[in-house]
Amino acid sequence: MLMTYEWVNIIDFSEELSDMVLQSEHVERYIKAYEAVYHNAELSQRIRDFAKLKERYEEVQRFGKYHPDYKLVMKQIRVDKRALDLNETIAALRIAENELQDLLDQISFIIGRSVSEAVKIPSSNPFFSSDSSCGGSCGTGGGCSCSA
Repeated sequence: MLMTYEWVNIIDFSEELSDMVLQSEHVERYIKAYEAVYHNAELSQRIRDFAKLKERYEEVQRFGKYHPDYKLVMKQIRVDKRALDLNETIAALRIAENELQDLLDQISFIIGRSVSEAVKIPSSNPFFSSDSSCGGSCGTGGGCSCSA
């Protein structure tokens, strides 16, 4: 593939877009929220402990209710997850993550539609994915939000 002037322009524009995203308020908010969570020793330890509990949960899920620690692990995972979800610092990080993801979804949508209306655009937001879903040929009877 030869490098043409058009390709150089595309690369320049993509680098400019990347810089604009990195300098956006969404990224700034995300970085601040991330640092607030992961520079807090207590929260970091709670997150690591929850990750270990998730590993136990996955092990228990393999055996189901026949695992000896089934009830204990199932209860503990719910209690710990709720405690983490209710933490204001972690909630702020999740909000910042979702806002940043929405921004990236919007950018993907704009770029995809500039190429073609038929381009399928993966997105966490159903607003953007509804136009780009499978169009009814997925075999789920509309379970994927398509127009089956």
